[in-house]
Amino acid sequence: MRLYINIDHVATVRQARRTDEPDPVRAAVLAELGGADGITIHHRRDARHISVRDVELLKRTVRTGINLEISSREEMVELAERTRPMQVTLVPEKREEVTTEGGLDLANRSVQRSIVRALARLRGAEIRSSLFIDPDPLAAERTGALGADAVEFHTGEYANAVRPEDRARELNRLAAATRLAADAGLAVHAGHGLTYENVVPVAALPLIEELNIGHSVVSRAFFTGMERAVREMKAIVLGAPARVREPGVWAPPVGF
Repeated sequence: MRLYINIDHVATVRQARRTDEPDPVRAAVLAELGGADGITIHHRRDARHISVRDVELLKRTVRTGINLEISSREEMVELAERTRPMQVTLVPEKREEVTTEGGLDLANRSVQRSIVRALARLRGAEIRSSLFIDPDPLAAERTGALGADAVEFHTGEYANAVRPEDRARELNRLAAATRLAADAGLAVHAGHGLTYENVVPVAALPLIEELNIGHSVVSRAFFTGMERAVREMKAIVLGAPARVREPGVWAPPVGF
């Protein structure tokens, strides 16, 4: 299980004052010292947190690997071609949203065409690709057909579920989608809304090989420091119990 740390919200704090600190590059270094297997950053069109300069500096300084989240717009793909991160994850983007609200709408023909163009260019640049989608069977099948290398499942509905039965239902939905994606030959990733309190059942799903976690780690780092916050999350993720799950029979562990 790989743990990628999203450092967007280090830049969010910096942008609140339009100054030069806290520095996302320093945060990335400390995250790697804490055991992060890679660094995730999302460069939005409005550059509300991660800037183009951040992308360029992080590409030169990160020693593990960068997962660059971008929309499939032409100017964003051009940035990926120029900076050549290890992986690009194509995500939906709405200017009015606070954070990414869900997965790509792969049923939308216009979205499909844009993604196909972006994936072709990423393949040409020899950049690994992933699509950020909801844990929906049809979306997983479409991702495989479009030719991406990996899929990242949006775990927001699982993370936001309050009642244990709702959370169990969302986890079973996620588990079923991971099987479909793996059967389609896709590497399986997951992320969004995962915290120190809710990550264990997701980390225990046997087909997920990578988690992307940001806000919860950055929040804890305010009090403990980035390196320790990453070490604590990595220990939880790697210590998640390995269980074989069948559809509809998942039960939360004691204390969950």
